[in-house]
Amino acid sequence: MRIEFIGTEKLEKKLLKKSATDFQAVAEKNIRDIYTRSQKEGGTPVGDYKGGGQLRKSARYRGDEMGYTAHYAAHVEYGHRLVRGGRTIGYVPGQYFLKKNVDAQRPIYKQDLIDRLRE
Repeated sequence: MRIEFIGTEKLEKKLLKKSATDFQAVAEKNIRDIYTRSQKEGGTPVGDYKGGGQLRKSARYRGDEMGYTAHYAAHVEYGHRLVRGGRTIGYVPGQYFLKKNVDAQRPIYKQDLIDRLRE
C-alpha cells in the first residue's frame, strides 16, 4: 500500500512563510525591548559631565537591528587605551552595556520563540 500526498508543496510554502513572518515579528519585538532597555537608567552609560547622555541618545533601532551612532560607542563597550603625548598610560575597561542588554533579553527571546511555536 502506498500513500501519496498531493498539494503539500503549497502547504509547505505557506507554513514556511508563516514561520518566517512569526520569527521576524519575535526578532523585531526583542530588538525593540533591547532598545527600550538601553534608554532606561543603567541601560546605556551616561557621562556625569555637562552634556552627558549623548551615547544613549545615539541609540537607534530599525526592524531587527539595533545599534549606536556615536563614534565612540565601541570604545565604551569594549574598552580603550589611554594615550597622552603619544604614549599609552593606561587602559579603560569596557562597560559592555550592549552585551548586558542582549544577555538580559536572551531568555525573554527564547521564551517568545517557544510561545510562538506553540501557537
